[in-house]
Amino acid sequence: MSAPLAPLLVPMADPVPTGNPVLDGITWAATHFIGLFNESATTLLSLTKGILPLLLVLLTAMYAVTTWIGEERVTRAVQWAGKYAVTRYTIMPVLAVIILTNPMCYSFGRFLPERYKPAFYDAAVSFVHPVTAFLPHANAGEVFVWAGVASGVLTVAPDRYAKLAAAYFLVGIVVILMRGLLTQWITALLISRGGHAERFKQFDEAYASGHFQGNAEGGVL
Repeated sequence: MSAPLAPLLVPMADPVPTGNPVLDGITWAATHFIGLFNESATTLLSLTKGILPLLLVLLTAMYAVTTWIGEERVTRAVQWAGKYAVTRYTIMPVLAVIILTNPMCYSFGRFLPERYKPAFYDAAVSFVHPVTAFLPHANAGEVFVWAGVASGVLTVAPDRYAKLAAAYFLVGIVVILMRGLLTQWITALLISRGGHAERFKQFDEAYASGHFQGNAEGGVL
């Protein structure tokens, strides 16, 4: 740290009143203005020593694993998971969130028939917080949610932090399965009541023939 900048990063005490209200007001405003940025700089320094390197390492590792496995194999695994209701709302959204992170994870829905896309989105969007318990890179912008959940345990019983993380992650999977199945049922009900059954039958036929969204040969429905 250079000498001219050192005083700016030192916590500033409240100014001593001079008796002049105008001067005291200006001094107070200047002190707290610099103090705001001083605290911001301190927070940034703490992040560069903690969460930021962790996120970078996790992202690099995930990209390396995906490259090593191969994009085609990952795609086939996702398509297989989309065939069955249980895996469609557990394995598929979990893979999507971990591999693509938020918000790109929702793009995995292109491998599903139109009638299942709302339910998949509901499951995926509901998992972007539980995933941060073990893999914060998947939703780095909202790590504060998990930090808020875990802060009390870290203070009172830090030895139970891992158990809380595991429970948070596993309960998240149960919740996204429930939400996915419920949303799938609601979607089917709305399709039936809205008179869109024939239209979605066409979607299903197009999907069965390989014309799904994002397919270079099939185009977009």
